[in-house]
Order: sequence, then C-alpha cells, then structure tokens
Amino acid sequence: MTEASDQPDLELLSVTKRFKGFTAVDEVSLKVRRGEFVAIMGPSGCGKTTLLRILAGLETMTTGQLRIRGRDVSDVPVNLRSTRLVWQNYALFPHLDVFENIAFGLTLKPHDKAVVSGRVKAMADLVGMRDFLDRRIGQLSGGQKQRVALARALVTEPEILLLDEPLSALDAHLRLRMQGELRRIQQALGVTFIYVTHNQIEAFSMADRVVVMNAGRIEQVDTPERIYTFPKTHFVARFVGANNLFEGRVSAVDERHTAVACGHGTVTVTNRGATPAVGETVTVVVQADRMRRAAAGGPGENTVPVTLKGREFAGSQNIYLFDGLDGTEIKLVAQESMGSAAVMAVNASMTVHFSPEDASIIGYAGPAAAPAADAPAQAPAAVSAPPVQAPPPVQAPTPEPAGAAP
Repeated sequence: MTEASDQPDLELLSVTKRFKGFTAVDEVSLKVRRGEFVAIMGPSGCGKTTLLRILAGLETMTTGQLRIRGRDVSDVPVNLRSTRLVWQNYALFPHLDVFENIAFGLTLKPHDKAVVSGRVKAMADLVGMRDFLDRRIGQLSGGQKQRVALARALVTEPEILLLDEPLSALDAHLRLRMQGELRRIQQALGVTFIYVTHNQIEAFSMADRVVVMNAGRIEQVDTPERIYTFPKTHFVARFVGANNLFEGRVSAVDERHTAVACGHGTVTVTNRGATPAVGETVTVVVQADRMRRAAAGGPGENTVPVTLKGREFAGSQNIYLFDGLDGTEIKLVAQESMGSAAVMAVNASMTVHFSPEDASIIGYAGPAAAPAADAPAQAPAAVSAPPVQAPPPVQAPTPEPAGAAP
C-alpha cells in the first residue's frame, strides 16, 4: 500500500449536477484518503451513480470542483484521468481471450511485449485467473468475468478505482466470495476504491467508510459500525439495518441519561456528548437486534408493551413484528432457530425491553449525539501480497467495447 499522506487522494468540493427539471447531485463535498475503501450507498435515484460518472469523467458537473491528489481534474477528459471504472455489466470484449482483455489498456501505448505479458500474468495471479488466460469470455462464469474486468482496470495502475455495483449480477453465494476477494485485492495493492452499491451488506463488509446518499445529498459519512449503531438522520435510521424509531418529547435530562416521553410511555437513553433540551421533539432509535423479549426487563431497562403481529424465519434468526400501544411498528431480531423459538399466538400481548445504552437520539437542534468521522479515517494497514514488477504508471485509458452501456 502507498504510504498514507495528509493530502486526500480524492476531494469533492460542493459538486452539483443538474439535469433539465431536477438536481441529481446537490452540493456534495467529500475527502477520501489514499488507500481507503469507500462505499457509496443509497436507494435508486439518490445520485450515487451520477456521482461516480462525474468522478470517472463520463459526466460533467454543473458546479463544484474535483481534485485527485491535489490536482484539479474538473475539466480533464476521461482518457486523461488517473481513474478506471469497473462496469456493472463487466463490458468485456467477447472476441478477445482473457489475456487480451486484461492487456487491452496496455496496448494503447507502445510497450515491450515482454513487459505487457509480465504485467498481465502478475495481475492474473492476483485475481486468480492465471490458468484461464487463453479462455474466451463466453467460456467464463460470472465470477470469473468479474475478476477479468477487475484485472483489466487495475493493470494500468490507476490512482483510483471506481466500481459501479460490480457484484449485482452474481448469485448470493458468489457475491459473498467476491466481497472477500475485492477487499483482499484492494488491501494488497493499496489502491483507493470508490464502490457504489445499494446493498448494505456489501458496503458494511468491505468499506473503511460508508457514504449514505439520499435525494442527491450526503446524509452521513462514517465507519460502517457507527452508521449502523449511531444513524444521524431519520433517513439513515430508516434505510440502514432494521431500526425501531420512537417519536417523543424530552421530559428530563441529567448527567447520565435523557428521558423521552413517547406514545407508549417514557424511555431513558444514555447521554453521548451534547444532549437535547427539555421540551424538544426527538426520535429515539433502537436497533431491532438490541430489543429483548422477556416477561420482565432487567434493572434500568426500558419496557415497551406490544402486540405480536407476525414472525419471519431467516435461518439462524427470527424476526418478530409487533405493534406498540400507539400503533408504532416495532421489530425484534432474535438469534434463534425456528425450532427453538417460543410458540406465541398472533395478537398476543407482551412486553419487549431495551437498555438505555443501546439507544440513541436524533432529530434535535443540537450537535449529533455521536459525532461522525467527517475527516478521512486512517488508511488501513496493508496486507502482504506477491510483488508485482511493473513499468512506470500508464496513463492510457481503458475504453469499453462499442455499445456497452455504463
């Protein structure tokens, strides 16, 4: 991995993209440290793919500035940028074999054949495709095609690799395997990865930091753990994980806890930094897997009266769906098999509980209770990998096959 630097590898300054009738990207600012794996996720239409196309040079921004390693590349054309894009549909050349596909970007500038061959084989080793270099693209599985597309993008030694939902076409089992492969390759090479996805599992399992977007804006930037545990906005709380949201008004605040009067009763939340004022309307957020079903709560736990509406089996988990006294939908995720789950009748009344430590508060005027990691996180430590002998960095582009849709 390249040595960490104070200078961001990538910096977006108030980037905006307007199309006729709507704004796709709205005043987005972001810094990415060299060697970081950053995932951008959000619902369809949130602007994440448009933002990726701006980074690649395939879309021009309306206003703002884009810098790569301190250099303003806002107006630099795609073929002169030090970025490469891995397409969602791979965009491989079907008339070329694996070797020729990987080597394509290197052949656009004069290179010694031995150098090209050595670099292609080294990259094929890294992605596990050395034994398939003479295969045609039509003879490969989906996972193998993804590896070839990745190798073709990386062989030209880009400073930043952009990935547009590259695993979406794979089945669930292969997707899990490729997540590990992508993370291993990224750590071995130390290249900055910007990864666009709508899949939370992909983002959380691979990324150093996650950017959550909605309606063209960034809602939150933080580590996966903090976004999951401490969502900063109502959108993030609803979009990420399976959170329970209790609306209420602050009734009391002391040194350790904040009390919130909700529709089902008063709950207490452990303070983290700044606290809301008494009388403010707030939302208490509790993860579904932090709720506990029991006849009685433990010391200091919050108790919520509920009515069971249904249960969903999810392998090692059961997902219970309840209604609160005020009609609030409440979810509880229990780590149990269907066989070990207690038999409960639909419409049965019971209580669920959660600890003040497992709750957070959003939606008030003061600073967030859990400050976000707005500055880039320390670049992760490199994972050892076989040395790859390569000539000076190649700036040639990697054109896509004719007619390939981004």
